[in-house]
Amino acid sequence: MAYCDWGKADELMRPYHEQEWGVPVHDDTHMFEHLMMESMQCGLSWGLMMKKREIFRSCFAGFDYEKIASFEEEDIDRILATPGMLRSAPKVNAVIGNAQAYCKMRDTYGSFSAWLWSWTDGKTIVYNKHPQGWIPASNGLSERISKDLKKRGFKYVGPITIYSHLQSCGILNDHDETCPRYAELRETYPTIDRRRYLEKGVVYFGD
Repeated sequence: MAYCDWGKADELMRPYHEQEWGVPVHDDTHMFEHLMMESMQCGLSWGLMMKKREIFRSCFAGFDYEKIASFEEEDIDRILATPGMLRSAPKVNAVIGNAQAYCKMRDTYGSFSAWLWSWTDGKTIVYNKHPQGWIPASNGLSERISKDLKKRGFKYVGPITIYSHLQSCGILNDHDETCPRYAELRETYPTIDRRRYLEKGVVYFGD
């Protein structure tokens, strides 16, 4: 079974796979949405996140991180009382805290997206063997970025979460080589090939 077969799962996964997953993101609001969706997924399925995406957008002001950064206790109560919302106060508080940390990074670097893309010199990475389905849960790159973000106060940004984020926002092209999107993205965006064994700390699911 090809790695990208997950993108055929249902009416929510298909457009996400075909239109978003792996497409390079440089807009900070869009980037924040991707990162917070991945953070809220911790311990849950991505399918559930997709089903609740519009609820998240409604609760978190369309993922406007500047507005979220000013949320207070009454906002937390409102969010937790929203029908269909995740009933996790720690995760809701984490989104607010992450928005505050995100704003600080924008003040420092001008753009969170620019900071994140600086890790790959602005290019999408294709690791050898990944197009054939050898996809890890995390690797050295996601581990380094995770540690940096945690130092800056971000929560729910472990190396596995960050690896998923790098896939979703196009810093990694992990589409299967049999998937049309693999070639489309390679041909459309600046790409660099790297050998996966050079990334220390590669962890596979089940390791």
